[in-house]
Amino acid sequence: MIGKPTLTRRILTTDLPALGIVLLALGPFLWMLMTSFTPQERLAAVGVAISPVSWSLENYLRLISRTSFLGNMVHSLIVAAGTTVLGLFVSVTAAYAFSRFRFAGRRVLMMQFLLVNMFPVVLLILPLFVMMRRLGLLDTHAALIIANATVAIPFSVWMLTSYINAIPKSLDEAAMTDGCSRLQALRRVILPLAMPGIISTGIYIFITAWNEYLYALTLGGRNVRTVTVAVQTLIGEYQIEWGLLSAGGVVGALPATILFLIAQRRLIGGLTQGAVKG
Repeated sequence: MIGKPTLTRRILTTDLPALGIVLLALGPFLWMLMTSFTPQERLAAVGVAISPVSWSLENYLRLISRTSFLGNMVHSLIVAAGTTVLGLFVSVTAAYAFSRFRFAGRRVLMMQFLLVNMFPVVLLILPLFVMMRRLGLLDTHAALIIANATVAIPFSVWMLTSYINAIPKSLDEAAMTDGCSRLQALRRVILPLAMPGIISTGIYIFITAWNEYLYALTLGGRNVRTVTVAVQTLIGEYQIEWGLLSAGGVVGALPATILFLIAQRRLIGGLTQGAVKG
């Protein structure tokens, strides 16, 4: 008698609300997936479909043959990978310095890293545009890599600092006692132990750079056009080809989604373990 009300209460207060949140979050993506497999003639006749009557790869074939979407994905991959390499190099060295050294202004700088993430990235577009134009970097991969790194590095430094704080300083001291320099201790001792946190941070940087739109739109151009900007160009002035647009959205979301699914355990573990101490 006691179990049934408890089960009913759990279903009403926990299971059903959780199911509603999941459906609300995944609903647009499922709709986009279904639309991408719906033939163009059916979309023109009945509009966007919740489920296709007949499955077709027409939209994906048109996306590959009629547009430069695959080339746009290569540009996104170069930008995201470059941002990840630059972001990890700066973040790891800075986080080690913040974790192992005590210097004036350390707490203020760490607080500024968090405050930077509170401001919208649109505030940085104009100064970054002026800087890149003077340096002659507009419409290059380097411009997008530097711009994306300005957003990713502050949070990455804060996250990795907390993670390295959890590694005992005695390990550094033991390595230097055995003859290692500070950099050798970082490379041989700290980096292997902090690898889960470094991988999770790298995934965060990669996904952030892959999904970025404002910098890609402003600092990119005809030569460098990422996936996010390419999807937007599929919207015509007088007509929207929903099948082509949905196929572009699905293909553009695949790399980041696959990367997250492969490394989700390591990502969550790195984020939570780095947040325990420090």
